[in-house]
Amino acid sequence: MIRKFLLLAAAVIAATAATACQPASARSLVDIDLVDRDTGQWLPEYAHRGRIYVPGEPGHRYAVRLTNTSNERVLVVLSVDGVNAVDGRTAHPSQAGYVLAPWQSTEVAGWRKSMDDVAQFYFTDLPDSYAARTGRPDNVGVIGIAVFRESQPRYYEPSYPRPYPYPSAPPYARDEARAKSTNAPAAAEREASGRADASAPAREIAQQRIGTGHGAREWAPVSSTNFVRASSRPAQVTQLRYDDRDNLAAMGILPPPYRYWGRDDEPRAFPGAFVPDPPNG
Repeated sequence: MIRKFLLLAAAVIAATAATACQPASARSLVDIDLVDRDTGQWLPEYAHRGRIYVPGEPGHRYAVRLTNTSNERVLVVLSVDGVNAVDGRTAHPSQAGYVLAPWQSTEVAGWRKSMDDVAQFYFTDLPDSYAARTGRPDNVGVIGIAVFRESQPRYYEPSYPRPYPYPSAPPYARDEARAKSTNAPAAAEREASGRADASAPAREIAQQRIGTGHGAREWAPVSSTNFVRASSRPAQVTQLRYDDRDNLAAMGILPPPYRYWGRDDEPRAFPGAFVPDPPNG
């Protein structure tokens, strides 16, 4: 049974819009997984060239499972096919999302329609996906989260004048140098990521086959809460890419299905599984 979770209304967000997505940290604040609701199985994940891929079965309903791995409340903005799963707008980290209590796990099973229900997520042909039907097919096949920490009360100690003589470099110059030094690794990582995407093999750029549909209504009540972000930039950004098994196999992410090639009436080296007993006589 899906646990009750809290919905954060966009009106109570008290932070400025995020201007860029930071790379995910080594330790995730929130784990994200996909669950096939028709089989009850967690969908396997396959790492390939720095990305995570998940095979989906067309026609099957699924849920996005979110697990807060920290001892603090966090805000999770959920994007499905480039669309905010709460308000239906083209997704951006500054928008509304779900608030998870410390160590809480929950499953988001659909597009939020009201405070009481959702329209179920299900894997479907790309033209039938909600994003494509609303004129936004470019990001179909990607599910992502932007995670924010909550602002905590700050306690300030009284400041005292700096003893004479002052350092030769003014304080603002040191602060600027420190900021440049802090931002340098992140900038280098973003540049490296861009180069990796540009050099990806051509066979990985395959036509997406499936997306997420807008399914039947389902009761999934939530309530609203206040949440003040500690920063306008997310502390974590994580993406999962999905497609059907045949397409992932064609891209070299999954092994191709084992098949016998040739006519059914041709002789085969391995026609059976085990050695049968010979006939009597």
